Amino acid sequence: MKEEVSRMEMRPPVEVRYRKELEALAAEDQGKKPLNWKLSPQAVRKFILGSKEPISWNGEEISIRKKYLGNDTLVERCIITLAGNRGLMLVGEPGTAKTMLSELLSAAISGVSTNTIQGTAGTTEDMIKYSWNYALLLAKGPVREALVPSPLYVGMEKGILTRFEEITRTPSEIQDSLVSVLSDKVLNVPELGESGLLFARPGFNIIGTANTRDKGVNEMSSALKRRFNFETVMPIRDVAMEKQIILSEVEELAEANRIQMDMDENVAQLLASTYHELREGQSSMGHRIDRPNAVMSTAEAVSVYYQTMMAAYYYGDSRMDLGQLVQNLVGAVQKENKEDLEKLRGYFQTVVRDKGDREGGIWKKYYEARKYLN
Repeated sequence: MKEEVSRMEMRPPVEVRYRKELEALAAEDQGKKPLNWKLSPQAVRKFILGSKEPISWNGEEISIRKKYLGNDTLVERCIITLAGNRGLMLVGEPGTAKTMLSELLSAAISGVSTNTIQGTAGTTEDMIKYSWNYALLLAKGPVREALVPSPLYVGMEKGILTRFEEITRTPSEIQDSLVSVLSDKVLNVPELGESGLLFARPGFNIIGTANTRDKGVNEMSSALKRRFNFETVMPIRDVAMEKQIILSEVEELAEANRIQMDMDENVAQLLASTYHELREGQSSMGHRIDRPNAVMSTAEAVSVYYQTMMAAYYYGDSRMDLGQLVQNLVGAVQKENKEDLEKLRGYFQTVVRDKGDREGGIWKKYYEARKYLN
């Protein structure tokens, strides 16, 4: 048991989590493939958006589940962009599954989703391109053996996708170092002399992500923007779909962490409705609501549900507690602005109270748990 636990990963990469699906799709894939792609665009689409019919592979019936519950045509456009020579930039509100979509695309196309640059204010050019093993550099001089490739170099050398997360969090001069790479698909390492030109292999491309809330932090230059096709990932507008995402994501988290507890669909529905109404600024009954400044994303709803579930599993009787749910909701909402707590109280005093009076049941219990808003 100890050996098994030591080999577990807290969050296995997509290519590990869905290994059987990827292998089954590759075995049956007869579609046309761009150079160095693991799967054809049709199979990539099927991997991300799912298939009604299972695949018979290696003596098993492999179900291809739908992993991205959003705009199907957006996924198709993303795949076609990556099949060409332009980079792909996914933009949108925080928590709209931009990172998840980039991981799914990378795993299906390149077989690896971990060739990633995480953009921050401290990101430097050597974190993107290459650095040096200084012990070898002193011993042997500037030779390829002493070079330590970074994600961009790895992507070009192997012909795989490079993911660039939170690109607008990085300084402008770091962003602009991508312009020539995206234009010419060549990376120059001056220290290596004539052998220092790295020409990208087919299959190389960049998937970037950027939050619209970060607009103006380090705005991308026009030159860099022209090298990308931009796709806006919108928040989930359908409560039923948001509920499905919450249940699906939490079920995976619970399974990975060996939490043996049934999903409570009523609580997921309640939470999906709460997040949808606060995000939209209007209730299902037509009430106007003050929208919090906090990010009311589906990802945050998943976190609130999962935290409540863990509290019930480890401290309670494995039944979701609405008082704990409200406490976790408060923690999520007042991250950025304490005034958001007043807006949440207003939501309970109007929408939740009215639904409790009209529908009773879980909404009434939800309203009774408002004491935890204090």
